[in-house]
Amino acid sequence: MVPRYSRPEMTAIWSPQSKFRIWFEIEAHAADAMAELGVIPKEAARTIWDKAGDVEFDVARIDEIEAVTKHDVIAFLTHLAEIVGPEARFVHQGMTSSDVLDTCFNVQLVKASDLLLAQMDKLLEALKKRAMEHKDTVTIGRSHGIHAEPTTFGVKLAQAYAEFSRCRKRLENAREEVATCAISGAVGTFANIDPAVEEHVAAKMGLVAEPVSTQVIPRDRHAMFFATLGVIASSVERLAVEIRHLQRTEVLEAEEYFSPGQKGSSAMPHKRNPVLTENLTGLARMVRAYALPAMENVALWHERDISHSSVERMIGPDATITLDFALARLTGVIEKLLVYPDNMMANLNKFRGLVHSQRVLLALTQAGVSREDAYRLVQRNAMPVWRGEGDFLTLLKKDKDVSAKLSDKELEDLFDLGYHTKHVDTIFRRVFGRA
Repeated sequence: MVPRYSRPEMTAIWSPQSKFRIWFEIEAHAADAMAELGVIPKEAARTIWDKAGDVEFDVARIDEIEAVTKHDVIAFLTHLAEIVGPEARFVHQGMTSSDVLDTCFNVQLVKASDLLLAQMDKLLEALKKRAMEHKDTVTIGRSHGIHAEPTTFGVKLAQAYAEFSRCRKRLENAREEVATCAISGAVGTFANIDPAVEEHVAAKMGLVAEPVSTQVIPRDRHAMFFATLGVIASSVERLAVEIRHLQRTEVLEAEEYFSPGQKGSSAMPHKRNPVLTENLTGLARMVRAYALPAMENVALWHERDISHSSVERMIGPDATITLDFALARLTGVIEKLLVYPDNMMANLNKFRGLVHSQRVLLALTQAGVSREDAYRLVQRNAMPVWRGEGDFLTLLKKDKDVSAKLSDKELEDLFDLGYHTKHVDTIFRRVFGRA
């Protein structure tokens, strides 16, 4: 976790104090269930809550114990016994460390998911607002980085909205997939603990019981979760890269907000660099990188090993904290994005009508020209325009083969920008509904 790319609410989920609080709740809820089953005294279960329910655990003391025991859960239970007293002997009855560790990890991932979903809602709100603002702001669409045909800047943002809407659904599904609880004991057979304990703890922790936990919760769940985070990060990068391209000096159709007093370069005072979206590209790379070790965690030995443990201690906090920061930063970029419609129109007209070439091609075919010949006629008039030798419409009018099929008025009608934006309303209804 790098503080520069961390936000407090998400970071708090992964703090030692938060982790130990979740560990305690798992143990205490399990004790409640065991007390109801008559496995331990009900008074002991009440004492566990009374003595430790509101305490702040001594992280330094737990670390001190672990330095001797070389076992984190035992270190915690030893510290808990120091707080609870003799009744602590009823804690962890029939349980194994993975019951605590895996259930806690999933609780943390669920909490992290909720923060990510909330931030995605803010991003979606910002994208929708700016899309509506620029619904009819005509700009050039590009394929291979080259001018293609007109679109609107609102359609670009609507595409991003639709993509992040899909991402949100994926995250909801991933959240559901990791929201499981395992309190099944060694090798997951419930030999020393009743399955009712697991069901009780799951309900109290906002989870569902894992059907088969083999002592550990199957890591295919987590692989899907972190893969989903990677896909979301890729969508973040896609939009960030679009903004970076649009901010290039020779394009300058949109750019990141440049605040008073901000400096773009230590050497060149004129610079206004896309530093936020470049940063987002880098952060996306890191989030995607965490998906692969999560997938490699799936293949554990037999009922369990702990090769996944060190991985998850890193990727759990780092992936969620990094993506949380990235989503918040992207939201800010979209909210404050500077958009330049005049530059968009200037760029669209830079090659003097070439963007209408497909309409001319289609019109010639409808006038009886074969597609091959129509393509040849249009292309031979388009190539001089690339070289700066006249404008497309004038050249077409002067071409005898073209004018033999299409009148000047018919050609002029083919250069109407409104033709390219006539279905924008349909696209917006599909994306945003009729509201």
